[in-house]
Amino acid sequence: MLWQATANGLLLGGLYGIATIGFSMVWGVMGVINLAHTGFIMLGAYITYGLFRFAGLDPIASIPVSMIAMFALGYALQVLVLNRIIRTSLLLSLVVTFGIELVMVDAVSIAFTSDVRSVNSSYAASSIEVFGVLVPVVRLIAAGFSVTLGIAFFAFLRFTRAGQMILATALDREVSSLMGINPERIYALTAGAGAALAGATGSLASMLFPVMPGMGVTFLSAVFVITVLGGIGSVEGCIVAGFIYGLVQAWAGYFLGANYQEIVGFGLFLLVLALRPQGLFGRAFFGEHA
Repeated sequence: MLWQATANGLLLGGLYGIATIGFSMVWGVMGVINLAHTGFIMLGAYITYGLFRFAGLDPIASIPVSMIAMFALGYALQVLVLNRIIRTSLLLSLVVTFGIELVMVDAVSIAFTSDVRSVNSSYAASSIEVFGVLVPVVRLIAAGFSVTLGIAFFAFLRFTRAGQMILATALDREVSSLMGINPERIYALTAGAGAALAGATGSLASMLFPVMPGMGVTFLSAVFVITVLGGIGSVEGCIVAGFIYGLVQAWAGYFLGANYQEIVGFGLFLLVLALRPQGLFGRAFFGEHA
């Protein structure tokens, strides 16, 4: 049973990791704690549900659609709303992003009601046995795609011109603007990319969790803990910390009971803040936001 819990925790940790990357990048690059991030996850899940329910599209095939739609929404919100208040105060950005989250949740509740829905693919109940441990195929697929997307985004940041401009803007907004980089455009690109990853998370999560308007909130505590544990703005840190968080929660549930999972998770959060505030992979190039 312990090995089974360990396997389930690690597989779920991969999903937590990809859920955190966009949140962590927006925080690291812009210094904004984007509470609307979990709303993008929820919308991604509903897009997958709609395509599965009405078009018969496999949940995995719907991931590009969710990513494109959420990229467009995240980019537009950054250009039209957040770029106008980003240089004011952290409190205002928290209030505005929280308001955007509420609008998204309420809009989905009105359009689809609060009924719980599910995405049951043909392989939803399938498992494979590895050394006596049953590995659910859905969780294995979700973890595999999560790691793949994380590696792809890491490569985008390191090896593309747009990624280098994002890192340069995170390092020093003023100097990067003198070098011909438009910070507002880079902020919009970062927000769009973060929302796209959240949309992919929602597509994958729709296969594991009930699809409902408030489902994104279940990720909120995880993304905060993983961001701090991995280091603000660190893609590789999010992936590694996601696995650690999933494993810790699984072990807490096994040894202490499900009621203690959140307590242990926030205990880990406080411990990291006390011992290593910059996280496991804290990077100097994120300057004051690291």
